[in-house]
Amino acid sequence: MKKFLLAIILFSSITAFAQSSKLHKKAIVVDTHGDIMSDQIKSGIDIGKRQSGGNFDLVRAKEGGLDVQVFSIWCDETGGFAMANRQIDSLNALALRHPDKIQLVRTASELKSAVKRNKMAAMIGVEGGHMIESRIENLDALAKRGMTYMTLTWNNSTPWASSAYDETFRKDSLKHVGLTDLGRQIVRRMNELGVIVDLSHVGEKSFYDAIATSTKPVMASHSSAYEFNAHQRNLKDDQIKAIAKTGGVVFVNFYSGFLDSTYTRKQQKFNADHKDELAELTKKSNRSRAQNEINRKYSQELYEMRAPLDLLIDHIDHMVKLVGSEHVGLGADYDGAESYPKQLDDVSNYPVITEALLRKGYSNKDVKNILGKNFVRLLRANTGK
Repeated sequence: MKKFLLAIILFSSITAFAQSSKLHKKAIVVDTHGDIMSDQIKSGIDIGKRQSGGNFDLVRAKEGGLDVQVFSIWCDETGGFAMANRQIDSLNALALRHPDKIQLVRTASELKSAVKRNKMAAMIGVEGGHMIESRIENLDALAKRGMTYMTLTWNNSTPWASSAYDETFRKDSLKHVGLTDLGRQIVRRMNELGVIVDLSHVGEKSFYDAIATSTKPVMASHSSAYEFNAHQRNLKDDQIKAIAKTGGVVFVNFYSGFLDSTYTRKQQKFNADHKDELAELTKKSNRSRAQNEINRKYSQELYEMRAPLDLLIDHIDHMVKLVGSEHVGLGADYDGAESYPKQLDDVSNYPVITEALLRKGYSNKDVKNILGKNFVRLLRANTGK
């Protein structure tokens, strides 16, 4: 009898896996935020080939069924328009080196055409309005180069928009809170250009000012739910509803520090436990190499600190229950953080999410929406193509 029951369980598992795999292959899978480009221009690695480190390369992306990657064009507040163009140049060079694997696209129709030809559809997301240096002509220039979305702020505020970090921790020192007249002008110009307004990283005042200004659906390219972790980078329920009301989409961030409210405390303890050893190693080498050595030596501790996969699914499920599966997607933030959920080491692991959503009871239609269909609709709503 036990053998019979085990056989039934095994058969059911195999059947479920086969159904999940079939659905994943059929769906268009989109990640709206990957940070590999800022690292790639420093290291010079060819992410068209398999890499032993990091979270992204085209080989692993193909293994994970990732059809569309929005590459984050990012630098801190000391960089700007020139750095944005340098990273776009690097992405173009990648496409030229591997024309059989990847194609730069701008519209929904171009996206579908690339996927149909079995190529990754590559897109450009500029993470931080500081990169246009408060100049409309720079916004126009980046749009001409293929910018799909622009995040109005990064952690730093701009002269025309306040960030979530600054509104939370430095509000009294800000010259303005929310969007200025220039900020509203920039949002309106983004609408005219077909560039999606991205509200990840922005402060609540800027968030609602942008919602009130934009005439097209908006997005949050890589944000999680405040309900589970009261972090300034996460979205409150009313914000999630406000994005959905525009016809927009929230793309859930995979970073353990945004998913798990206990992660920061665990990270602080890890750093404190190994502080002396890190200091000794730093004397012999440098801080970066010393930290890498600590991470390798205590990799099991770091693994145990990672958020559980089910917690990521809970963030997704919470948003779906609030606004429906038509307004939720995936914005992993791979290569932009140090920790991701267990079972989600890199872009080859996307099928795990499909399987988990099906186990949760989601329909094939709902899963397809979350994996990528919602992004395609959002893109078309903004570009008209």
